Amino acid sequence: MISFILMVNKQGQTRLSSYYEWMDMQERVALESEIIRKCLSRSELQCSFLEYRGYKVVYRRYASLFFIAGTKPDVDARKSSKAAGGDKSVENYENELGLLEFIHTLVETMDRWAGSICELDIMYQLEQVHFLLDEMVMNGYIVETNKSNVLRPIDLMDRESKKNEGMFR
Repeated sequence: MISFILMVNKQGQTRLSSYYEWMDMQERVALESEIIRKCLSRSELQCSFLEYRGYKVVYRRYASLFFIAGTKPDVDARKSSKAAGGDKSVENYENELGLLEFIHTLVETMDRWAGSICELDIMYQLEQVHFLLDEMVMNGYIVETNKSNVLRPIDLMDRESKKNEGMFR
C-alpha cells in the first residue's frame, strides 16, 4: 500500500504531496523534510530505493523534479499475521520495481496531458494534477495505469470548461 506520493524540486521544495494514511501534521512535515533531504543527498550512482523509519521509499528524478513514493506494510497483512499467530513485525512486501514503474507511468501520463511536464505545470494546475493522481491511486492502491483511461475524465472536464467559457462571452 502506498502511504504517500511527493513531487519535489531540486531545492527540496514540495510541489505536490498526497498522503493515503492519516498522519499528524507535525509528523508529516518532519517525515517529509527528512525523506526529501535523504533523496536529494543521494548521488545518481546510488539506487533509487531506501528504507527510512519503517517506510520503503522509492524515488526517481525527471529533469528538475523528484517523484517520491513511500510504502508501509499493509494494514490487512498485519491483521492476518497477528491472527495466524505471527510475530508483531510485518515485512513490507511492496515491489520496489513495480513502484518505480508506476512513477514512470505517472510521469508519462502527465507528459501526455501537459506536453512536457515541468514544475510550473504542477504549480499552476495543481488541482488537475491531484485529479490525475486520484484517477491512478485510490486509498493507497494503484487502480489504473492505462494513460487513456486516466486522461479521459480530465479531457472531458477541459472540454466542458471551454464550452462554459464560450457561453459567457
